[in-house]
Amino acid sequence: MKMQPQQLTETAVSTLRGLSQEEAATRRAQGLGNTMPVKSSRSYAQIVRENVFNPINDLLYVLGIALVALGRVSDALVSVGVVLLNVAVSVIQEVRAKRVLDQIALLTRPRTTVIRTGQEQSVDPGDIVKGDVLLVRPGDQIVVDGPVLSTERVDVDESLLTGESDLIEKRPGDQLYSGSFCVNGSAFYQAEKVGAQSVAYGLAAGARAFRRVYTPLQREINLVIRVILLVAVFLEFLMVLSALTNTITFVEFVQRSVVIVGIVPIGLILAIAVAYTLGAVRIVRKGALVQQANAIESLSNVDMLCMDKTGTLTTNDLELIAVYPLHGKDEAELRRLLGDFVASGSVGNVTSKAIGASCPGQQRRVKEEIPFSSAHKWSGLAIDDEAMRGSYILGAVEMLQPALSAEEIEQLQPQVEEESEKGLRVLLFAYSPELVALRDDDDRPRLPDGLVALGLVILRDQLRPEARKTLQQFTEAGIHFKVISGDSPQTVAALAKQVGLSDSAGVISGLELAKMGPAEFAQVAEETTIFGRITPQQKEQLLQALRDRGHYVAMIGDGVNDVLSLKKANLGIAMQSGSQATRNAADIVLLKDSFASLPPAFREGQRIRNGMQD
Repeated sequence: MKMQPQQLTETAVSTLRGLSQEEAATRRAQGLGNTMPVKSSRSYAQIVRENVFNPINDLLYVLGIALVALGRVSDALVSVGVVLLNVAVSVIQEVRAKRVLDQIALLTRPRTTVIRTGQEQSVDPGDIVKGDVLLVRPGDQIVVDGPVLSTERVDVDESLLTGESDLIEKRPGDQLYSGSFCVNGSAFYQAEKVGAQSVAYGLAAGARAFRRVYTPLQREINLVIRVILLVAVFLEFLMVLSALTNTITFVEFVQRSVVIVGIVPIGLILAIAVAYTLGAVRIVRKGALVQQANAIESLSNVDMLCMDKTGTLTTNDLELIAVYPLHGKDEAELRRLLGDFVASGSVGNVTSKAIGASCPGQQRRVKEEIPFSSAHKWSGLAIDDEAMRGSYILGAVEMLQPALSAEEIEQLQPQVEEESEKGLRVLLFAYSPELVALRDDDDRPRLPDGLVALGLVILRDQLRPEARKTLQQFTEAGIHFKVISGDSPQTVAALAKQVGLSDSAGVISGLELAKMGPAEFAQVAEETTIFGRITPQQKEQLLQALRDRGHYVAMIGDGVNDVLSLKKANLGIAMQSGSQATRNAADIVLLKDSFASLPPAFREGQRIRNGMQD
């Protein structure tokens, strides 16, 4: 038994032993298991069925039957044979894509720790049943919904569900949601909503229904083929009537039928399938996995590219840009103190990771620790060490201001505002030379009085290295962009500037969109570039509004909160590191999360389209 000692609620004390194996088996038999009908991707049968049966193929099958009825078996075999060859080419390509996706899903499938009969067990999420007690530690994915049982706080990352990158503090009784990740602390929680009842399942529901989107070129070709087929069927019907009324001889009937069948461009269908498949093979070498054969050509029609921020434009990591010492400290000394501070903390996060990467330090003796929380937005250490003694605080400037003097606030403000306007995160590192309690009598975090500012710490979201160049290439091709995120509008706007996107058309929030009527909503969707605090439903509505105004829209996303919009777009693009539901819903998956594979895919699509139109 390896359970970490921590205080527990009364409920947890009574349930900590968890269920027995027999109780778990009984509940599973009662339908209370964490069964997830959503498969990693389409089944082989679905792929075959969707390619064998479609309107064009169905008409060609009818034509083949008619030819057999007329005794022209060889012509029928040629007609149906070309269709089946086309089907085989498409199926092979889509099966290859399915296998890659299944392998990705297998490698990224989380394990979870469950308490059964008082013992920790590592199990597959599908083995969890309602009522199980689970343990999460930093880095663990939360796989079912349920309340926190332990009294210690835990910080979770819900960005895949909400699109917001801020950590969320959870305390006893608060709900943990499937699809989120534990970042700080550890906690016991109880499985309350499993399977189809969980939040992640509900958000990903749209991914269960496969959709086949036809490109403009495909629609044009399909229309031409349908018209020709209908004309051929009508002419053949006239030939049959003429033969039955003895207006023409049987030899003339056969000769004319051969001519009529010859006008059906059966080879064109095969040519399109081969072109799509060869394009998909070329692009997968560049790092883009094509799930639907027509996705490459579809990309060449895009004139509006929408994308999420968290995990799409950014890597979900921070990087330290600069440190500015105050009160006569030199930069080397400030970096040493920062390095020792983050090295001494027991609970790490992306901020401490970024600082530690640039400011190496030594672990000091810590008397008391306050981990960072999104509620109070600072972390603190009471360090009792000869080389570094005092109460050290690192946090958001506005949260530390109450403990600073008016003179220091006035001195800091201009530089804080200047850096914030650039879209950078500004933290203040301060300390009190006295070792004071960092919690009040109610065990709530408390800032020491009379803090002395040591320096400013400047960080920024780490952009994907190829993002700016890729977006510039698309801009030159006449494609417009929109960034749609769950983060604050100001944060999104600042980041968009870093990749070269203009916010001259303004920035708008989801709260403002919610107050608009349909006409105003559509107008704002067209004219605005940056959207913040947007819900998954609003993302879907924005894409629908753009499509209604005649745009051919692509959406790039990585989280479960992006599934609805990926399905609504003409073309859905997902990151490999994103959620499984997002990968399933996408037409193209960017392997290794590489934006750089999109421009080659765009050019390949243009080559296919131009070749077919010529």
